[in-house]
Amino acid sequence: MTNMTPASTTPASKPKPRPRPQVMKLTEAAAQRITELARRADSEIVGLRVGIKNGGCAGQSYTVEYAHEIRPTDEVVEDKGVKILVDPKAVLFLLGTEMDYKVDKMSAQFIFNNPNQTGACGCGESVQLTPAKIVDG
Repeated sequence: MTNMTPASTTPASKPKPRPRPQVMKLTEAAAQRITELARRADSEIVGLRVGIKNGGCAGQSYTVEYAHEIRPTDEVVEDKGVKILVDPKAVLFLLGTEMDYKVDKMSAQFIFNNPNQTGACGCGESVQLTPAKIVDG
């Protein structure tokens, strides 16, 4: 005679979601500069908002501006004690980017070391970007 008891009825556990990759990371120089900018801002800011806009001779350029609030659609990156808010339309273009801050004799500026950048104009004001390829695995 076979045992007719029902199989265990414990619910199957859901697989844990994959951790999301951090969109950007900051160098120490960039984090220090953002901290300094936050201290010197005319009004309280929550961080810097980073995005991409169309224009320039290469087609696109990076944007950096004060962020006074966190929008529901912002991708929030916290690194080295500061916040970067990434425009949701720019996430795939910025995935894997390191934001740095460089000072030389003639200029001081944020630099984006972006693996998705495929070209740049001669003056350095605009870039060509392709969306990051998402590898599922």
